[in-house]
Amino acid sequence: MRTRTTTATTGLVTALAALLVLAGCTAPGDSRPAASSSVASVPAQSGGGSGFEGPRPQDQNLLAWTGDPNDAGHVTAQSSAGVGGRVTLVRIVLREQITWSNVWLGLAGIDPNAQLANCHLGVYDAKGTLVATTPDISPQLMTDAIAKPFALGKPFTAAPGTYFIALLLNGTWATNGLTLKSTGAGISVNAGLTPPNLRYSNLLTGQTSLPATVNLAEQSTSTINTGWASQWYAIS
Repeated sequence: MRTRTTTATTGLVTALAALLVLAGCTAPGDSRPAASSSVASVPAQSGGGSGFEGPRPQDQNLLAWTGDPNDAGHVTAQSSAGVGGRVTLVRIVLREQITWSNVWLGLAGIDPNAQLANCHLGVYDAKGTLVATTPDISPQLMTDAIAKPFALGKPFTAAPGTYFIALLLNGTWATNGLTLKSTGAGISVNAGLTPPNLRYSNLLTGQTSLPATVNLAEQSTSTINTGWASQWYAIS
């Protein structure tokens, strides 16, 4: 009888201990931590993800850009007869509200003998309204072939949405002297797009200043398709 009692008692204790473990508890006097359930051991999933998402404008103290400047290895060159007096537009989409003070341009080369005047950068909204412009930037296009900011005459609050950075050049220069940094996309830059939403386009002729409004439905690729395309810009 003693042997049977001992065996029965031992079996009962073992079964009770097993139940306590399954319930996430510990047996009396047991200092080991309770076993975690399989559900609790699954790490929570992050909604946004934390993987590498590539370079961002903020990494270089900028607010937005048309693309990573590390990819702006190509150079666009166009004759003054082909570009002078035309408004070149580059679309940029803002995802958040910013205070827009400068337009950055990648100036790849200069022509020391150029005769420049009435050259401007500006910003049009999605309706074609000029919301900001620079003074004449001709002197700055004659020095320092680097990426550099061009200050708008007055900073403005830019709500999220679509904008067009406008460039107007006037004067004479050597075709391969005055050059801008861009991607190598060429005529493929507007793949899948039509006016008034072309990513790169040109408008008008004979302009000496940026007009107060432009008709974006009249966007053309006449100059873009000849090589004056995909200029790199950034915002600060």
